[in-house]
Amino acid sequence: MRAYADLKARLARGWNTWNVRSVLSHVLLPQGFALNLGIKEYRGGGYLKEALIGRLGEHDERITPGPRAYDDRYTELTLAWMALTLRIQSATDGDDLVLLVTPLAGQRKPATLVVEAGILWNRDGAVRRDGDVLVFEGPGGAARAYGTAAGIVEPNVAAQGPYLAMTLDGPLGVSTGKPRTVAEIAAIIAARKAEREAYIAGFGALADTYAPVMTCLAWDTIYDPLKDRVISPVSRSWSIGWGGYVLFDWDTYFAALLAAIDHKTLAYANAIEITREASARGFIPNFAAASGCTSHDRSQPPVGSMVVLALYRRFGDRWLLEELFEALLTWNRWWAAHRMVDGLLCWGSDPYEQITGNYWEYTGVGERFGAALESGLDNSPMYDDVPFDSARHLLMLQDVGLCAMYVMDCRALAAIADVLGRDAVAAELRDRAEGVAAKMAILWDEEAGIYKNRRTDTGALSPRLSPTNFYPLLGAVPTQAQAERMIAEHFYNPAEFWGEWILPSIARDDPGYPDNTYWRGRIWAPMNFLVYLGMRQYDLPRATADLVAKSRALLLKEWREHGHVHENYNADTGEGCDRGNSDRFYHWGGLLGLIAFMDAGYFDAPAGE
Repeated sequence: MRAYADLKARLARGWNTWNVRSVLSHVLLPQGFALNLGIKEYRGGGYLKEALIGRLGEHDERITPGPRAYDDRYTELTLAWMALTLRIQSATDGDDLVLLVTPLAGQRKPATLVVEAGILWNRDGAVRRDGDVLVFEGPGGAARAYGTAAGIVEPNVAAQGPYLAMTLDGPLGVSTGKPRTVAEIAAIIAARKAEREAYIAGFGALADTYAPVMTCLAWDTIYDPLKDRVISPVSRSWSIGWGGYVLFDWDTYFAALLAAIDHKTLAYANAIEITREASARGFIPNFAAASGCTSHDRSQPPVGSMVVLALYRRFGDRWLLEELFEALLTWNRWWAAHRMVDGLLCWGSDPYEQITGNYWEYTGVGERFGAALESGLDNSPMYDDVPFDSARHLLMLQDVGLCAMYVMDCRALAAIADVLGRDAVAAELRDRAEGVAAKMAILWDEEAGIYKNRRTDTGALSPRLSPTNFYPLLGAVPTQAQAERMIAEHFYNPAEFWGEWILPSIARDDPGYPDNTYWRGRIWAPMNFLVYLGMRQYDLPRATADLVAKSRALLLKEWREHGHVHENYNADTGEGCDRGNSDRFYHWGGLLGLIAFMDAGYFDAPAGE
C-alpha cells in the first residue's frame, strides 16, 4: 500500500543509531554511511569497538542511558569500561550530526577516541581519510566528518576502515558538514538536550515514566537492511544472538503500542512488519529472525487485533486497518481451525516436514515444549506435567488465558470489520466470540471464585494459578460479581498475587514459585498489562489504581537505580538484576509504564503524529 511505503521511507532516513551491533555507531540512511566510535585504553591495551546496553561479562562495558530522542536529534549515554567513564552525546543541526565525548574518569595515560568511517550493509560507495577529514561518497550523496583535535598516530586498533584517532584528555567533538569547535558542538548539544528535557517534562506527572518507556524502545529500534525497514526488536542483545534481528509476535505488537504514546510512524511500522511475517499456514509466527528463520509450527498470544484497533482509535488512519485486516482475519480463523477442542482453545505445536538448521525452528516442534513456547510463557509451571496430544498436536489443557485473549481478538477484529463495512465477517467474529465466552462457563470454579485451566484428558480443573486466570476480564466474560470475587479472593490474596511487587507469573504458594527463573515466579510486564486491560472492562477502581501504581513503581525502581528496563523482575524484591537471564534493556518492560499512560487517558482520544 502506498501509504505505508511513504511512511516507511520517511522513517528510514537521517542520522540515528540504526546499527544493531553498537550504540556507539551513528548511521546516515539511506546511504548507510557510518561513524563508529571506538575507545583504546592503555592499562590493559584493550579496544572497545562495539557497545551494548546490559552486557554482563566481567570486563564488559556498562552503559547507563540518558535522555534521547527517537532519532539522533539528541542522544546521551554514560559508558564505564576499564576504569574509564565517558559521557557520549549526539545531536543534529539541520542535516548535520555532531558528537561530543566527555571523559568523566580516566586512566593515568589518557585513552584514545577512534572515529571509524564505514559503509554498512554492503551499500555502494567509498570512504577515505583526507588528512584529518573522513570522506564518504556514494550514489545517495556525499558527507564529510571532522574532529575537533589534531589526529594522532595509533595503528594498534581493530578498525577496518579509515579513521581519526584523537587523545581523550578532555572533551572531543566530531561534526559532519563543516568543521566545528568543541564549544560550538557543546552549544548545539546543550540546546538539543534542553529541548528534549522540556519535551519530556511536558508529560507532567508522567515524565519520569515516559523516560524509561521511550528511551528503551528508542535504543532498541534498528534498521533491517534485508527488508529495508525500521523495526523494534526486543533488545539489541537478543537481535545479535539471532543473527541480526528477531521479532517475536506479541512483543512486537506491544512495541507498537509503546511507540503510540508519541510516535505514530514507528507504531505503525512495528504493527505492520510483524503482521507481514505471517506464515504460509496463516498465523503470525512465534518468531521471525534474520536469515529467514521462523517458527513454522506455532504462533503466540493473539493480541494483534487489539493493538491495531487501539492504533486506529488513537490516530484514525483507515488505511492501517485495510493494510492488516485480511492477515489478522486469517490468523483469527487459524486459531479456531487448529487450536480448538470442544469450543475452547489449547496451545499447540504442529509438526512439519522441512526442518532447517536454526535451533528454535526444530526444538520442541510437535511436542509439549513447542506448545508451551506458543503460549509465550515458555517454562510456566502451569504446563508442568500436562500431557501432549500427539494426534491433535495440542496440550491437553483448555487454557483460560488463550480463550480469553481469543474472545478479545474476535471482538477487536469485529470492530475493525465494522469500520471497513465487512458486516458478514463482523457477525462471524462476534458469533465466535460469544461461543467461546459462553463455553468458558465450564472453566469457572465456583468454590474458588476464579476461572481455571481445564484438562482435556480428565476434565479436571487445574489448581495452578497465574495472572492468566484473570484474563477472562479482557473479554468481559465474568459478571461484575464474579470479577469482584476474582479480585478480592485472588488478586488481593498475599498467598497468591498480592504483595509489595506484583504480579508474579505464578501464584506465590505454587511449588514452582521459588524457582524465580523466567516464567516461574517472576513478574512480567505483559501479564500486568493484560490484567490491567481486563480490569478496565469492570468497575474495579481500587484494584485498577493499585495495579497502575505498583507497576509503575516496579519500572522506576530499576530505572532509577541502574538505567535498566528489564525483561522480568523478582516478585519478592522488585529487582531485575538478580537473574542473568533477565535482559536489562528489553522494551516490553515499558508496558509497566504504559499502564499509567492508558490510565491517564492517553489512548482515550484521537492524537496526532
